[in-house]
Amino acid sequence: MLERLMSNLVILSSTLLGCFSFLYPFFSPQFEQTPSPAGIRVSEMPLTMTLILGLCVVALLFESQQSAANARFVALMGVLVALNSVLRYIEVAIPGPGGFSPIFFLIILSGYLFGSKFGFLMGAMTLFVSAILTGGVGPWLPSQMFTAGWVGMSAAALSPLISRLGWQGKIGETVALAVFGAFWGLLYGAIMNLWSWPFLIGPSDQYWQPGISFAETLARYGVFYLVTSLTWDLGRSLGNVLLIATLAPVTLRVLRRFRERFTFVYLAAEV
Repeated sequence: MLERLMSNLVILSSTLLGCFSFLYPFFSPQFEQTPSPAGIRVSEMPLTMTLILGLCVVALLFESQQSAANARFVALMGVLVALNSVLRYIEVAIPGPGGFSPIFFLIILSGYLFGSKFGFLMGAMTLFVSAILTGGVGPWLPSQMFTAGWVGMSAAALSPLISRLGWQGKIGETVALAVFGAFWGLLYGAIMNLWSWPFLIGPSDQYWQPGISFAETLARYGVFYLVTSLTWDLGRSLGNVLLIATLAPVTLRVLRRFRERFTFVYLAAEV
C-alpha cells in the first residue's frame, strides 16, 4: 500500500513539474524574448531533465517492489519502450508526412490497458530513449517527455468508459481509441508550442507579450497555431488514426494475453 501511494505521488509530482515548466514564463516574464528559437531554455535543461528522469526512476522502483506481477509489467514496459524507440529511429530515417510519428500508437494502447502510471512512464521513457538513439537530445526534450507522458496517462481514462459501454474487443473500442489518437495528435503539438512560444518575438497578432490579458493571449496563440502548426499536427493526428484503425485490434489482443498471463502467474504463486 505504501509503495502504491508513493508511486502515485511521484507521478503527480511529475505532472505538476511539467505544468510549471510550460506555464511559468506567463507568470514570471523576466526574460529576454528573441526572434529565433536557438538557445531557448538551454540553461533549464539539465535541472529539468534530472528531475523528470529521477522521478521516473523512483516510480519504476516503487512499481517493481509492489508485487511479482508489477515487476513483470515493468519488464514489459522496457520491451515496449525499446520497440517504440526503434520505430522512432525508423521514422527519422524515413520521415513521414507532417508531424506523423508511429510512437504514439503504443503509448496510447499501453496507457489504455495498463493504467495511468504505466502510460505516463511509457510515454516519458520512450521520448528519452528514442532521443538518445536519434540524436534528438536538446532543451526541448524534457517538455516532450512530459507531454508524451500525459498522452499515455490520459489514455487510462478510456478503459472504464469502454468497459461500461461493453465495447471491449469490438469496433467501438477501436473507434474510441482512434478518436482519442486524433485528439492528442493535435493537442500534443499545441502543448509543445508553449515550450518556445512565450520566448519568441514576431507579428503582434501571433506572439505573446508580457502584460497582455488572458483572453488576448488565447487569441494570439490561436492565430499562431493555425498559421504555423495545424497542418503539421494534422499529419500526426491522421497518422494516429490510421495506425490505431489498422493495428489496434491485433495489438490489443497480444497485450491482453501478456496482462492475463502475468496476473495468472502472480495469483497462482499466492495460492
